[in-house]
Amino acid sequence: MKICGIVAEYNPFHNGHMYQLERARELTGADYVAVVMSGSFVQRGAPAFADKYTRARAALACGADLVLELPTAYATESAEYFASGAVSLLENLGSVTHLCFGSECGELDVLRRIAEVLLEEPDIYKESLQKLLRAGHSYPIARSQALMEACPELSSYLPVLSTPNNILGIEYLKAILRSGSRIEPVTLMRFGSEYHDQRYGAFHSSSTALRQALASGRSLEDLKALIPEGAYRVYREYLENWKPLFTDDFSALLHYKLLTEQDGGFTEYTDISPALSDRICRSLYDFTGISSFCELLKTKDLTYTRISRCLFHILLGVKKKNRRDLQRSLNSPYPVPYARVLGFRRESEALFHEIDRQSRIPLLTKLADAEQVLEKHLSRKDMCRDALDLLSREVAAADIYSSVQAAKSGQRMRNEYSTPLVILP
Repeated sequence: MKICGIVAEYNPFHNGHMYQLERARELTGADYVAVVMSGSFVQRGAPAFADKYTRARAALACGADLVLELPTAYATESAEYFASGAVSLLENLGSVTHLCFGSECGELDVLRRIAEVLLEEPDIYKESLQKLLRAGHSYPIARSQALMEACPELSSYLPVLSTPNNILGIEYLKAILRSGSRIEPVTLMRFGSEYHDQRYGAFHSSSTALRQALASGRSLEDLKALIPEGAYRVYREYLENWKPLFTDDFSALLHYKLLTEQDGGFTEYTDISPALSDRICRSLYDFTGISSFCELLKTKDLTYTRISRCLFHILLGVKKKNRRDLQRSLNSPYPVPYARVLGFRRESEALFHEIDRQSRIPLLTKLADAEQVLEKHLSRKDMCRDALDLLSREVAAADIYSSVQAAKSGQRMRNEYSTPLVILP
């Protein structure tokens, strides 16, 4: 049985995602496609526009066979941890044969060579990197130039490290190499609108463009040509009762937390330096919303996305201790100690049973039984404790998301413990 893994956010699912699913099957000869998807919050430091169950349903309606949740601890991290968590999860399912990812480069050999250098860090690379950083260059620029010094043959590929999907693809490859995984990577060249492109006219418009269109008041009907029919039906039904969520919907919650914790500063939270903490504290009375606050706080070295991720780390309580736990876990056999199932296709039940049989980590299908399942499958007490802590933080993040979702839509808040799996015929 060939199983192709895809790591995604589907925020929202669009024609480009459908193309990837179809081409992944063709290129790998996969019998099934298993998706590892971000949950309530996404890697760029923002809430997902719709809840994870709706997004999982849209993916299944468009051909995915199984959707698993990437824990928020990894989903809201930098590209390195995001990719490492996702690859670890796929690897420890025990039966995934391929990983398909999009890239602007589209050349696997080039991305793999860069991944090898960044993972091995030869002396010439390390020396050049430190020299450039001391000279005042930002880390991305210093890394690119140091890479070119270490591998002059890649000089024509200097722009590779300046685009987000290439960067993420390189991190997938690093994770595969680091873990010694036998998963075979496959990359597809992205086409159509770019990741950051906010236009919505292209047939393969980006998720960013679609979110911007919805945020500006355009109806789902206006975007119908950009979304596959299966996903369109799911989103149409969802939007009849729920409103889409955007970054600034969480402004009041974040501002309250910033105000109540300002006396102690924010350096205990992941990625927040003393300088950034001081800037946050000095600017609290200028806070009018998360988006404008990110614009106010960003600098030459700290991008809008980086600031947004930091602010959501504060909101979600993601601390440097948690980052140290992630770093430690990457050296363990099971960095992600469980696979939480969001949904699957009933006609793909053979895949579900194959993974259940082969997986080295427990599958969680019912949150109420999670503690019992983890204690049964994780023999070491420390691993079980870490898994339960990771899961409890996942539930807390989902509750924060659900509270804002319910308030904005005038609906009852979703309970993670009573929400059923998404099962499609």
